[in-house]
Amino acid sequence: MADILSQNEIDSLLSDMSSGRVDVEDVVTGKYSSTKTDVFNYDFRRPNRISKNQIRTLQSIHDNFCEVFGYYLVSKLQTLVSFSVTSVDQLFYSEFILSVSNPSCIYIFDILGTDGNGILEISPELALTLVDLLLGGNADTIPKPRTITPIEQSVIRNIIEHALSDLRNSWKSIADLNFKYSHLEVEADFVQIAPASEIVIVISLDVKIGNNNNHFMMNLCFPTFALEDVLAKLNRQQLTTTTVKQNSARMAENLNIIQQQMANTYLSIKAELGKTSLTVGEIMELNVGDIIKLNKKINQEIEIIIAGKRKLAARPGSISGKKAVKITRPLKDEDLIDEDLTFKNKDF
Repeated sequence: MADILSQNEIDSLLSDMSSGRVDVEDVVTGKYSSTKTDVFNYDFRRPNRISKNQIRTLQSIHDNFCEVFGYYLVSKLQTLVSFSVTSVDQLFYSEFILSVSNPSCIYIFDILGTDGNGILEISPELALTLVDLLLGGNADTIPKPRTITPIEQSVIRNIIEHALSDLRNSWKSIADLNFKYSHLEVEADFVQIAPASEIVIVISLDVKIGNNNNHFMMNLCFPTFALEDVLAKLNRQQLTTTTVKQNSARMAENLNIIQQQMANTYLSIKAELGKTSLTVGEIMELNVGDIIKLNKKINQEIEIIIAGKRKLAARPGSISGKKAVKITRPLKDEDLIDEDLTFKNKDF
């Protein structure tokens, strides 16, 4: 028996036919159906165990981790460092292991309170760059990948443990998870934190280090069975409210840290009495007691140079029998062009 249309369906059909959205022939031949259904392909081999909202929440958590850990590396390495989350994926554990380079630096950590372990995987190039910077290098070039030595492992061990500490603090907005460093593996074939068919969460991070913005990769891997209770708590609204409070507290804390670091930073300060130029012959003829004439007059200011930059004008003098300078004013833009700084007040 044919379907009986309601008055609303009849009005809708006539409207679609008049606008051209529905072909009249389809209605006549019976190809048109008033019941519309959306059909989606579902891959039973790769079920989506994590919703889009949960993925966005995971990205927010690790964005916070990148920000905090990036600040730490800037102060530790004394160079430019930038972290960002490139993707949050759910893969089979076997697929993740196949994507890991060989050799690599695979740091396994325990997720306390659960039966699972996680993986912090960094490329050998990143590990060797960290070692180079920690030992006083400039890391201008990307090193060739190789297995890191036990000494190099010890050098960057503290950085890995600090990363796990910052990661734990980032997760506090959702759950009180604690991550504890376990051991290092350099070959992915020897790492088995989950069955091959188990779905794992993989967070890929892009790391830029140095003035040349050299790019490196870092991956975090969590098995879903270890985070089943936590994933249920991944509520976007809850995270947003907590994150705002954390960001405000973090900004205040970072400001205090920056002020403390700046207060303890040493800068070289020079008082330049004047300049002159001599030929090699004149220098060879210099004797004890000779007077070298400078380009400054006695009534002119001298320049105070801080960290190689001309910053202040001053006058030379003495205090308690020791040589000293008296700051008269900061140098202006026109002073940095005209070197003849005439001191108006002649009283010292």
